[in-house]
Amino acid sequence: MILAAGFGTRFLPVSKATPKEMLALVDKPVIQYLVEDAVASGLCEIIIVTGKNKRAIEDHFDRSHELETFLEAKGKKDLADMVKKISSLASFAYVRQKEQKGTADAVRAAWPFVGNEPFAVTSGDDIVESGSPVLGQLVKVYEKYRAPVTCLMRVPMEETNKYGVIDGKEVSPGVWKISRAVEKPAPGKAPTNLATITKFILTPDFIPYLKKAKPLNGEYYIPPAMDAYIKDGGAFYGYEVKGQWYDCGSKLGYMKAAAHFGLRHPEIGGAFREYLKSLKV
Repeated sequence: MILAAGFGTRFLPVSKATPKEMLALVDKPVIQYLVEDAVASGLCEIIIVTGKNKRAIEDHFDRSHELETFLEAKGKKDLADMVKKISSLASFAYVRQKEQKGTADAVRAAWPFVGNEPFAVTSGDDIVESGSPVLGQLVKVYEKYRAPVTCLMRVPMEETNKYGVIDGKEVSPGVWKISRAVEKPAPGKAPTNLATITKFILTPDFIPYLKKAKPLNGEYYIPPAMDAYIKDGGAFYGYEVKGQWYDCGSKLGYMKAAAHFGLRHPEIGGAFREYLKSLKV
C-alpha cells in the first residue's frame, strides 16, 4: 500500500498540478523507487492511495503504446523496453482518499481491498537508499516476531517534534519492542530520538485501532493508534533499517536525495560531481 494522496503543500507551486510523488530524482519519479523496493521485497500486488489531481501516477504505471511505438520507430528499442517494463513491475490498483486527513485515514481508505492478511505500507515522503530492499528488511522482522513492525530512523533531538517518536527496549540488534509511541512530541518531551517513518508491516488486528485514532490538527496519524494498540497488550516492533534515509517530504530532504542519486547516476554522475566541485557559492 503506497500512500500518495496528500496535497504536497510544502512543494507549491509545482505540486499544484504535479503530484509530489512524481517529482524526479534525476530521471525516475520518487514513487517508482517505492514500487521497485516493494517488488524487490517480494510484494507484487500494489494499492496506491491517491487523491484529486493525481492521475499522472496512474498514467506512469500504465502502458503507453504510442510512446513505445514512437521509440521503436526511432530505433530506440532500449528506451521502449524500459518504458514498457514500468507497467509490468507489479499489479496495480488505485483507491482515492476522499479528503486529505492523514496517513491513518489513507490506510483505512484502502483497507477493505487488502483482505484479512498482513500488508506493507510505504509513502513517497521517505526514500531509503539501501543495499537490501527496505520493506524486505521489515518483512524479516515481521516473520520472526509475527507482530506489526515500523521503520525507525534516528533524528536530532531538536527535530523530534516533526515525527512520530517511540520508546521501548532493544530486544536484538536494531530491533525495538515498542512500549510507547508519540506523534510530534512537544520540544523537549520526546522519549528518544527514534523516529518512526511511514514504512510499516501492519496486521488485521491493528486496523480497529486506526479506526479509533483521534485526530491531531484535523489529521489522523498511525503512531497514536500504535500507542493504543500497545496499551491494550499488543506487541509492536520497530527496526532501525540499514540504509541512507532521505525525507523527500521536505524541500531540503528532496534536494539532498536529488544530489545523491545524481552523483550515482551512470550517465551523468561523473560530470555532475565535477560541476559540484566547480561551484563557488
